[in-house]
Amino acid sequence: MRHERPSNAGEARSSALWGKGSGGQSRGSALWGRGGRSSIALLALVVSVIVPAAGIAGETQNASVPAELLAAAQANPSATCDVIVQGRRDENSDRTTDELKQNGGQLKKAFRSINGAAATVTGKQLLKLADDSHVTVITRDDSVKLSAVDWRDVTNVNQLWGESYSPAPQAPAIAIVDSGIDASKISDFGGRVVARANFSSIEPNSNGDPSGHGTMVAGIAAGGSSSYPGVAKNAPLVDVRVASRLGEAKTSDIISAVDWMIANKSRYNIRVANFSLAGASESSFRFDPLDKAVEELWMSGVVVVASVGNNGSSSGPVKIAAPGNDPFIITVGALDTEGTIGRSDDTRASWSAYGPTADGFMKPDLSAPGRYIAAPVPTGAYIPLEKPTRLLGGGYMWMSGTSFSAPMVAGAAAQLLARKPYLTPNQVKGALMLSARYLSNADPGAGVGELDAAAAAAVSNPPNPNENLYAFVSNGDFNADAWASYVSVNANWTQSNWVSSNWVSSNWVSSNWVASNWVASNWVSSNWVSSNWVASNWGASNWAE
Repeated sequence: MRHERPSNAGEARSSALWGKGSGGQSRGSALWGRGGRSSIALLALVVSVIVPAAGIAGETQNASVPAELLAAAQANPSATCDVIVQGRRDENSDRTTDELKQNGGQLKKAFRSINGAAATVTGKQLLKLADDSHVTVITRDDSVKLSAVDWRDVTNVNQLWGESYSPAPQAPAIAIVDSGIDASKISDFGGRVVARANFSSIEPNSNGDPSGHGTMVAGIAAGGSSSYPGVAKNAPLVDVRVASRLGEAKTSDIISAVDWMIANKSRYNIRVANFSLAGASESSFRFDPLDKAVEELWMSGVVVVASVGNNGSSSGPVKIAAPGNDPFIITVGALDTEGTIGRSDDTRASWSAYGPTADGFMKPDLSAPGRYIAAPVPTGAYIPLEKPTRLLGGGYMWMSGTSFSAPMVAGAAAQLLARKPYLTPNQVKGALMLSARYLSNADPGAGVGELDAAAAAAVSNPPNPNENLYAFVSNGDFNADAWASYVSVNANWTQSNWVSSNWVSSNWVSSNWVASNWVASNWVSSNWVSSNWVASNWGASNWAE
């Protein structure tokens, strides 16, 4: 597949979270061996979580259910389907599992990061659950599929370890939520893979990294070799496996992984979690169970970094899916550095996704290099066997994609926490965004700019980009319904509403936060009609006979 550079890569930029405008962008270093390669760049095999689209039906039933899923249940009452059922905010998963059993559903697993459970139900049972007063949302438990010049100089990662900055103190652990990590690659990881947990329901007994994707992501975030070192070279790694050799998984596998990380974050000092995965379908963070799970992880004190996805277009914005659509977490896009250290020619890779989410937030938040990225890979894994022409020798290969931009930011977040362990996830996000470097050649899809790891480490008083979302947070729980009610009658989101006095940098001019970005048309019912739930995602063919 040939990816052309965007034809109109001007100075316009999309703001971080709450709007879009014409301010500046920043940049970070080109990470992993690009060299003088051709313009043909395959997308990295980014994990693709197929989650619900933006429309939620439910005028006649109690629970919000995708319109096509509801129609499939009505048309096929005896057919079965794997679903995730969410309960009321004032109850817990025990009550939700009770309701599932009482309505005849076959419980698969209960969650703790969200009030919900995964189950297999018939169409008839789904319809009964949709009328249950204790059930709020029913979505399908969809499949997951995995979707690659020295970037360290471009992003100023080297400065963190050079003369400008003394070597960082011990970094906290980074959890790699992916296809596994090959811990036998001693030159890259030493003995720093400190824990493993396998949540793959498709390959529950497989070890290591049969895909290769997770090892590459881990190497970018925290590899320690002299050939292709990572960002946080002394960070412990926690292998949280959710995907199979072919990149297959379930949304429920990822939520179970979040449950485990919350329960074990103190034991392994997990302060950063990398999700190099992006959904294939648009969803609203108000309803999506994966969004709710990563928000819980964020609220527990873990910095969540996710790739924005590789479904971008050179002609304009595209739909953004979970978990990268969530406004709390850090969402990362990919840049094409054109094989140079200089920033003047850097621009968004044409396939790097960007755009407003179903709820009106601009994503990604910032970007990092994403073309021709070199990283360690297991020799016998699926990716090197599938792409043998990309092998670099010595157990390394190159790939392209937002999957490999995200761990650069995750590693930088770990470096910030090594120096300033008192920072909250919101402050880490603020430091990374505030220090991101302007890209004169970028289009709106690069977020606030390009990662500058050294500059982020030098920010003394990081602002909170999520400040006004916390008006709807109580006891670590975000009330999406209260937020939606507020924005439905307060459509004008001016700078004074969303920007604290800390945001005085020239990167955050008022034009980025103008009220026109939040006009009432963004919240009309047309955004939630059943036409958003296409039959190909939710048709009867998805129901097992």
